[in-house]
Amino acid sequence: MDWLKNMVLCALASVTILSCDNAPKHPDSVGRGAIDISADETYQPIIEEQLKVFDSSFPEAKITVHYKPEAECFKDYFAHKARIILVTRELSKAEKDACESNQLFPFSEALAGDGIAVVVNNKSTDTTLDVNALNGILSGVYKKKYTVVFDNQSSSTVRYITDSVLKGNKLGGNVFAAKGNKEVIDYVSKNPEAIGFVGMNYVYANEDTSQSGTFIQTVKVVALENEKDRQFYKPYQAYIALKSYPLTRKLYYINSESYHGLGTGFANFLGSYRGQLIFLHAHFFPLKEQITIREAKINNQ
Repeated sequence: MDWLKNMVLCALASVTILSCDNAPKHPDSVGRGAIDISADETYQPIIEEQLKVFDSSFPEAKITVHYKPEAECFKDYFAHKARIILVTRELSKAEKDACESNQLFPFSEALAGDGIAVVVNNKSTDTTLDVNALNGILSGVYKKKYTVVFDNQSSSTVRYITDSVLKGNKLGGNVFAAKGNKEVIDYVSKNPEAIGFVGMNYVYANEDTSQSGTFIQTVKVVALENEKDRQFYKPYQAYIALKSYPLTRKLYYINSESYHGLGTGFANFLGSYRGQLIFLHAHFFPLKEQITIREAKINNQ
């Protein structure tokens, strides 16, 4: 019977070897290789900070990020040009259905809370706005003439404002697109009748200065009314976390990898303690780590 046992063992060993030889070989893994991904251009500063730390931890990995308007990121995803995209919304039902026919296997997760900041010229007296005023400005029917400036006509900011503020209604004829968030701030700083909509991280002072945690001085950041409590809030981190600030959204990754590749590795890093800490320091609200918010009383005596 020993000879029969030996034959069975040899046969099993042969099957194992053949299985290993036929196993698909992938050009990348969670910590090595090279891939291209697409990211909403609004998030370029924070993604670049994330990449610095990721690259230092995984020297054999090379991630090339293409920063584009959000609509273009989704096009890259469905065209198989980017296995992972960083955007401000999840796939719609129609898009999930389309994934099946495109041999895509999507997995998405929210990484951090974010907000859209509203900025006006330093000479403007409109430092607080309620929902009606905001709608009037965007529709071009507000009592005061305003030139509304966005970063890009295909950006996530335009989509969010159209969907969440205008509820699908059209933007007015007073709306224009610049070439990016920095350009929006620059335009508003030079034009008293301009109002701009930018990613929240663009309105904070440089982290290398003593003004870290405060807003930039070239423009005014508008406080917006929360319809529930009728209080006005600016896009501070705590108000983003509590959703007190009205124009709050999330940053997601959408991954189509069917194996544990480099895209999965970067997504895991963004959701790890180190990645979440980078989001926290950049004034985003981390959604993968438990953060405690406490009320503080200031004693003026």
